[in-house]
Amino acid sequence: MIYASDLDRTLIYSRSAIGVPENSPGLIPAEIIDGVTVSYISQQALEQLQELVAASLVFMPVTTRTIQQYKRINLFQETIIPDYAITSNGGNILIGGVVDQEWRSAVGSLVASGSAPAAEIVELVRSVVREEWLISERYCDELFYTFVVYRDLLPMDEITHMADRLATLGWKVSLQGRKLYVVPVAVNKSDAILHVRRTVRSEPMVASGDSLLDKSLLASADYAIAPCHGEIFAEQQSGLVKSSYPFTKQSGVFAGDEILQYVRMIYNNLTVLGVGPQ
Repeated sequence: MIYASDLDRTLIYSRSAIGVPENSPGLIPAEIIDGVTVSYISQQALEQLQELVAASLVFMPVTTRTIQQYKRINLFQETIIPDYAITSNGGNILIGGVVDQEWRSAVGSLVASGSAPAAEIVELVRSVVREEWLISERYCDELFYTFVVYRDLLPMDEITHMADRLATLGWKVSLQGRKLYVVPVAVNKSDAILHVRRTVRSEPMVASGDSLLDKSLLASADYAIAPCHGEIFAEQQSGLVKSSYPFTKQSGVFAGDEILQYVRMIYNNLTVLGVGPQ
């Protein structure tokens, strides 16, 4: 069985997103920069993931992080080292830590043919997102933009209108905490994971994620679960969208416990049925 998961605010959590004090029992550092822990994973979630990987589960991180940002997560460089990882919101696939250049080239061609040029898009965003609302701006892996913003200052009606305009130009928008992502339609997690899935083996797949950028990933899986925080959960709560997959009862870092419990349940059920690796 394959388990494909988003990372931030799904399996690992920054200090501001954990939802509990940093000295709470049951937290394990996931990412350490210059001796400082910047993100955590639940100990129980980590132990369950390790057990499943040892039992032949194929674990694939699927993240919007750039290649560099992914590689600084100590957890996935030292403790659990996946054979495959999808970064850059699907724009890059790492095989044994090395970029799949054929996939990167294919994505680049799709972006060029299906989306307006990045220079045009960033000017449109800057015309809406005022300088005083903006903390930083980054063009990530030459694929998409991340804007760190003062979220409380953003007029959501203007952001929604901007997102509608960008959609007509082949770009999509996602607001996650203080980060505003502006991404070409061709740069998505589902296409990348389906490509890897065909490459590895066509087995049942479980997925987890919390943001709108994860919706295509969850939709491409045979089984899926989302934490009860983030954009997907907010959509569900609004009543405008009815998701077909379950949500955790806990929010914050310990949602990871329930996510891995769900993955383990599916794995065990499929094993009993004789589906997947024996």
